[in-house]
Amino acid sequence: MKATDLLKEQHRTVEALFAKIEAGEPEALKDLASALAAHMTIEHEFFYPESRGIDEDAIAEAFEEHAIAEVALKRALACDPEDDTFEARVTVLKELIAHHVKEEESELFPEVESELDGAQLESLGQKMEARFDEVLRKGYAAVLPKNMEDTAADLALQAAE
Repeated sequence: MKATDLLKEQHRTVEALFAKIEAGEPEALKDLASALAAHMTIEHEFFYPESRGIDEDAIAEAFEEHAIAEVALKRALACDPEDDTFEARVTVLKELIAHHVKEEESELFPEVESELDGAQLESLGQKMEARFDEVLRKGYAAVLPKNMEDTAADLALQAAE
C-alpha cells in the first residue's frame, strides 16, 4: 500500500476511535493512544524524513503538532473518565488531530505524491506498515515518554539532527 494511503487509512481509524469515545466508550482512549503513538512513530521514523526535502516547513510544523498532540493525549490518559475535565481533554485532542490530518491530507500528501513515484511510495508504505504493527502490538506506553516535558516528536527531531 502506498505510504500516503496507509496514513489516510490510519487517520480514518483514529476518527472512528474518537467517535467511540464520544459515544460513551472511554476505554477506547487506550486504543486511540496506541493507534496515535504507532502512527506518529512511523511518520517520525519514515514519512517525515523522506518528505523533509519536499516541504521542510510543513515537516517542521508536523513535528510540533505531534508534540502538542502528544501532551494533550498524555493529559487525557491521566484523567479519570468520570472527571469533569475528561470530555474537554478528549475534545481538545480531537481538534488538534483533526487540524493536523486536514493539513497533511490536503497539502503535504499531494506534494509528496507528486515528488515520489509509485514504487517509492509503495516501498515506504511497506516499511511503515511493518513498523506500525510492531508499535501497535507494544502499545502506547512503550513509545511515549512518561513525563510531560519530553515528547516522542522532540526525541525524533533530536535524533535526526
